[in-house]
Amino acid sequence: MEYIINFTWDDESGVWIATSNDIPGLVLESGSFDALLERTRFAVPELLELNSPSAQPLSLTFRSERHERMVVNG
Repeated sequence: MEYIINFTWDDESGVWIATSNDIPGLVLESGSFDALLERTRFAVPELLELNSPSAQPLSLTFRSERHERMVVNG
């Protein structure tokens, strides 16, 4: 089974947020992208076990998005 996990940068809070439409209950945040990636890898199997206790191979696709505003003095 393939699951898509979205990482979005929250500029106001200064953190990355992980969510997924495929995995109920997945909402994690961290100031570090790499730390969030590791936390997500750990949390996903646990959440899937809680939601559907049948063991099956899984594939994770991570998508990240970060938007920044810049002022260019010309």
